[in-house]
Amino acid sequence: MRDKKYFEDFQVGDVLTGQRVTVTESQIVDFAFTWDPQPFHVSKPDAEATMFGGLIASGFHTLALTFRLIWQAGPHQETNVGGTGMDNLRWPRPVRPGDTLSATAEVMELIPSSSRPFGRVKLAYTTKNQNDEVVMTCEMHHLVSKRPVE
Repeated sequence: MRDKKYFEDFQVGDVLTGQRVTVTESQIVDFAFTWDPQPFHVSKPDAEATMFGGLIASGFHTLALTFRLIWQAGPHQETNVGGTGMDNLRWPRPVRPGDTLSATAEVMELIPSSSRPFGRVKLAYTTKNQNDEVVMTCEMHHLVSKRPVE
């Protein structure tokens, strides 16, 4: 069991390192058929005829994977109580079948609350492929439990 990381345990500049995942063609197509059925996500022949020259993952798939990679590896798994939004989402490079993604999240800002049992932690997420190329960036606002008063 990993140690819990409460709001008070975070410091600006801390970096959370996520797990890794290799994205398969079937995962790309399955996600896209359900959530983002654009031709370059669901059809190899159609994708080859686009500017991408082949099948690519939906950016929303990349976002969901990124969140999972950080959450699963992060010490805030039991203390993250939700989120309030996201800013500056960018997909500078497509994710392709066979890409192995890794993610980090750097603490950008801590906003305490005197009246609530949680504070806000702003994290800057960066996702890279196996070639260390950035495929996604965004800033997410998490609500993280404060340490219980004993």
